Amino acid sequence: MEEKDEGSSRRAEVSPQPKANSAAQSPSSSRTLLYPQPYADSYDSRKYFVTRPGAFEQAMEDLKVHLAANKGEAAHSFWLLTEIDHWNIEKERIVVITNAALLVCKYDFIMLKCLELQRIPLSYIEKISMGPFTFPEKSLDSDMPYTTFMEHPVKNGCPRLSPICQVSAFRAQLVHAVQNAQETAPAPGRMPSLALVSEPIRIQTYTGMVAFFGNQNKLGYCLARGSIGF
Repeated sequence: MEEKDEGSSRRAEVSPQPKANSAAQSPSSSRTLLYPQPYADSYDSRKYFVTRPGAFEQAMEDLKVHLAANKGEAAHSFWLLTEIDHWNIEKERIVVITNAALLVCKYDFIMLKCLELQRIPLSYIEKISMGPFTFPEKSLDSDMPYTTFMEHPVKNGCPRLSPICQVSAFRAQLVHAVQNAQETAPAPGRMPSLALVSEPIRIQTYTGMVAFFGNQNKLGYCLARGSIGF
């Protein structure tokens, strides 16, 4: 397991709306994208390995053991979300809120193993935005100090996991955790401050068919992709 500690100024962004594909969006205009809820089929959600009995529970246990062994922190809540990177690519993630950090875990639900763990100190989070996704008029290839989440595709198809896929509930707990961390253990040289904003969330970079193909085929998720017969 690789753990990365991100200690620079950061902002977390969350969107309750499923994201439309960039290949279908004209780059000539910047528009707010609204989208229907396409993930209400419970049978369709079963192809995601996270819905298999015991899979998410095992992930939680693995992360609790890691926290106890390495940081001595206690996990307050676990969330199943989708991270959107700066290349407009969706990635399945387990997000953990502790008393001191926001953990973003890349977990293999097939082999039941944590592959990568990013640690963001709560006291360094300066801004939390919530709103629908938008695309810019042109691509901006840059390294932005923020993390963007949206609801996982199984939210409407798996009642057991639906509560931990809700970004509105996640945001509420994250806000409380950040404010508490800034009061009790502020970052060196910083005044406790957290901006809460409702605004469109801009995806910075177009990747054309790369992001379109990857997101359409859910390559960022652990899921069954059919069988081959002879």
